[in-house]
Amino acid sequence: MKAVLLDTHCWAWTLDSQWNLSPGAMDAIERAETIFVSPVSFLEIGQKVRAGKWPEMVPYVHQLSALLEGQGGMVASLEPSICVEAAMMEWDHRNPYDRLLAATARYYALPLVSADTVFDGRVPRIW
Repeated sequence: MKAVLLDTHCWAWTLDSQWNLSPGAMDAIERAETIFVSPVSFLEIGQKVRAGKWPEMVPYVHQLSALLEGQGGMVASLEPSICVEAAMMEWDHRNPYDRLLAATARYYALPLVSADTVFDGRVPRIW
């Protein structure tokens, strides 16, 4: 597999010892030549830490860029067309982070590594 996009929680799970990833997700990450993370994941983590909803990420929030670089990952560009696709996508799911992740995966034709079944039928999902 050439490349994958990690959803926010999957990326976060690679940053600490929890590793709640499935064997299939871990295999996809290990075999991928390139791991992408959306800039939206940085926003989601920061907002949830600020709101007190993700205390496990407090130790990581101010060093996310360096951590991704240290993992050999890359930030996927957030193109205007991705934002428009996320906004206009026919999908009852209203979570803006998920909509942007799905639109990013579609734009780059990447499978999304995610435990969240909400993406099924929208993008190829690895779990």
